[in-house]
Amino acid sequence: MVIVDTSVWIDFLRGTLNPETRWLRAALDRHEDVGLTSLILCEVLQGIPHQGQFRQSREYLSALPVFDTISEEMAVAAVENYRALRALSFTVRSTVDCITATFCIREGYGLLHRDRDFTPFRNHLKLVVVVT
Repeated sequence: MVIVDTSVWIDFLRGTLNPETRWLRAALDRHEDVGLTSLILCEVLQGIPHQGQFRQSREYLSALPVFDTISEEMAVAAVENYRALRALSFTVRSTVDCITATFCIREGYGLLHRDRDFTPFRNHLKLVVVVT
């Protein structure tokens, strides 16, 4: 399973072509296992201004596996990862990114992203990142 981050979904839904959106299109065409988390779904949908596009995007994304991530256990694990990276002088700017990375690490899922905040998770906490 590959979790697709908000940073890629936004570009994908806008029709922006870059290595990550091309990878995602190919994976969807091959019916590979790609999904997202409920927090990523929230981030993507809250950025859509028009009701019609909102409904269409919600329907499209909800057809994919959407994982709930914010249990108490996951929250504490995300904080532990945040603190471990802070001890190494890295500050993760987004709580959602911290939870997303922690979820992927714990579940053994890959992550497709366009966000520099995931780099310390890859380099120091063994986050598997899809290379495009």
